[in-house]
Amino acid sequence: MREQFLILGRECAAFLFATLFLVIMMSAIYIDVNWMNDAMHETSLTETLQEVMLASVAALFFWSARHRAAQRGALILIGGFYSCMLIRELDFVFDLVAHGSWVWFALATAAASLALALRAPRDTLDGLVAFVTHRSWLMTASGLLIVLVFSRLFGMHQLWQHLMLDGYNRVVKNMAEEGTELLGYSLCWLASVRYLWQTRPARATAAAAEPLPHSLAAEPASYSS
Repeated sequence: MREQFLILGRECAAFLFATLFLVIMMSAIYIDVNWMNDAMHETSLTETLQEVMLASVAALFFWSARHRAAQRGALILIGGFYSCMLIRELDFVFDLVAHGSWVWFALATAAASLALALRAPRDTLDGLVAFVTHRSWLMTASGLLIVLVFSRLFGMHQLWQHLMLDGYNRVVKNMAEEGTELLGYSLCWLASVRYLWQTRPARATAAAAEPLPHSLAAEPASYSS
């Protein structure tokens, strides 16, 4: 029973942490709209937090890849994916080089990540399967669907223009779109941190060292006639 209470307590603590994290993240929208006079632009606090979360997640996966040889290829691929998303969010920076040049930087990052991952294809495949079968994958998938699908459809210009008619205000549309993206990135960040924490080498070593339950560890009885 003690173990069950520990599990419940741990999950409740994780839920409360996620709640606090989302409150802090979503407060950025309030600051941009109320304190910064509707500053929903590429350098707003909301978009900056999105970029910080993407950069930190990518860095965490790349750092973990250095210390987990068996999962290295998969972690590099995941880190490369988040890096490409970061490059897309920073398109206004790459436009200083050439308009639309973020595509080439993203393709270069994807190619480099894929090349490194294919050095050990079997380990990479095993690592990806372990990632998508971990409990944190459902939250990751939810976050990606919010960012890549829902926010794009929810932020369609035609939808908001039809809704507000002559009172159309682009700031309202931007707030709705960037707010949903911020939620999606927050879920991805929470899921990534939990996955890397729960699969850290020290935890895996400790789990492997735990004795099997008595019912599984006991040898079958031998009978002599």
